[in-house]
Amino acid sequence: MTTTLDAKARLGLTLIAGGAVANIYYNQPLLGLIVAEFGDRAALWVPTTALVGYGLGIVGLVPLGDALPRRALIVGQCLGLALALLAVGLAPNLASLALAHLVVGVLASAAQQAVPFAAELAPDASRGRLVGQVMTGLLTGILLARTASGFLGAHLGWRPVFLVASLLALAMAGIARATLPHTPQTHPLRYRALMLSILHLARSQPVLRTASLSQALLFAAFNAFWATLALLVEGPPFGLTAAGAGLFGVIGVCGAFVAPLSGRFTDRKGAKPVVLGGSLMVALSFVVLWAGGAWSLVAVALGVLLIDIGMNGALIANQTRAYALVPGARGRINTVLFTTLFVFGALGAYAGSQAFLLVGWPGVCAVGLVFSALAVVVAARDPHGRTS
Repeated sequence: MTTTLDAKARLGLTLIAGGAVANIYYNQPLLGLIVAEFGDRAALWVPTTALVGYGLGIVGLVPLGDALPRRALIVGQCLGLALALLAVGLAPNLASLALAHLVVGVLASAAQQAVPFAAELAPDASRGRLVGQVMTGLLTGILLARTASGFLGAHLGWRPVFLVASLLALAMAGIARATLPHTPQTHPLRYRALMLSILHLARSQPVLRTASLSQALLFAAFNAFWATLALLVEGPPFGLTAAGAGLFGVIGVCGAFVAPLSGRFTDRKGAKPVVLGGSLMVALSFVVLWAGGAWSLVAVALGVLLIDIGMNGALIANQTRAYALVPGARGRINTVLFTTLFVFGALGAYAGSQAFLLVGWPGVCAVGLVFSALAVVVAARDPHGRTS
């Protein structure tokens, strides 16, 4: 591969990663408006179908990047995403809205095409730093999507949010076409063989299994927190509105900007110290949240900052060492890593929500602390200290 990751391609991949993944989170602050039109069931079906679709896209579409030119895949997914978002904005009933959100989720996995593309084009010595830059876009898209859609929805209604998102998806297709390099088809595998090889990678690569497990435990803790944060700050003693709760996502953006620093340190020192440090920081965040989160917004804000910095820093390190394992299989490696993350993330969100209902905020902190403590143990016992 002679094509390199120049500044234009880095910017394009960063914008695409953030812009694509944002589409599965736009609905969350708009659920009150959607429920008012389609009924209470919308609160379950709309966010669930978007996230399920994203998981299906990671499993079913992202591996194709190892067999087909990634630029063409990204352009095609962005064009399809524009149509699916248009269908969301024009949906006449809940069934069509949920189906359109499922398709949006599947095609929004273009974000997960962008990150392996960056790893593929980056030189070995700076892969962590460059992957971190692209991941900054993806993480920022996740965190700011709720804030942006909540603001637009409050002023324009929920349907215009998705019509604007459709135009942005068209713009992303143009950005991909203009900035990303064309890469040849290097692994003409049949789809069935491609999918079966994912299982082989999971079995044969212990570094990939360790990276996936340690990051999945942190993601479970992360989701236990974010799934219940609005319930905490909208109730007594805080009494914030949904818009106020969404502002905590802006604090979390600070954590996204640690990604290039984490990648640079991983390039120099290896993944283990970064993953261990990030895991300890997430565990510390739940100590802070347990001690003061129930009565102090300052403690909540500090907890948000610590959990995002720790989780994102460890994620870049785990991605960097995983992508270094098999150069021609980075899409499939990404599928193993993020499928594991989403399974544990769903478990963490469920456990956190149940703990809040049964015990209150201390229960959420206990769940997060258990998951993050297990991540510390996995990172500390990791025998694979270097990136590859």
